[in-house]
Amino acid sequence: MAPLKRILLAEDSECDVELTLAALEEHNLANEVVVARDGEEALDYLHGRGKFAGHANGLPVVVLLDLKMPKVDGLEVLRRLRADDNLKHIPVVMITSSREEQDLVKSYQLGVNAYVVKPVDFQQFAASIKEIGYFWAIINEPPPGPLKRQS
Repeated sequence: MAPLKRILLAEDSECDVELTLAALEEHNLANEVVVARDGEEALDYLHGRGKFAGHANGLPVVVLLDLKMPKVDGLEVLRRLRADDNLKHIPVVMITSSREEQDLVKSYQLGVNAYVVKPVDFQQFAASIKEIGYFWAIINEPPPGPLKRQS
């Protein structure tokens, strides 16, 4: 049986982290979820530096990325991901409370794979996370290459 595919959740809101993890667990998506609390930490995980130096976790199958984060915002994380030949093929789903058209447009210009506005209602939020997790971590087949080096 193939190992479960890892998910990177870059989210600074403790409440949203807990809701996301609860939603994934509620729907039996038992994938390992690595949580980065800001954009800089997400980049450290992806590059294997800082507190993630030497980790053998491999690359995630998808990045669930908050737009508004401290240190490095989601758009800058996305920009850096897409500029890196080793990371540019990792699917990125922007999960945000922003309904601003400029954020939506800029995200797609930078190469986001999906843009999801966080529902306020927990049940709707849980359903959204379930669908996102199920599609990207179970159904979607990533391209061969660096994404396959998971351990």
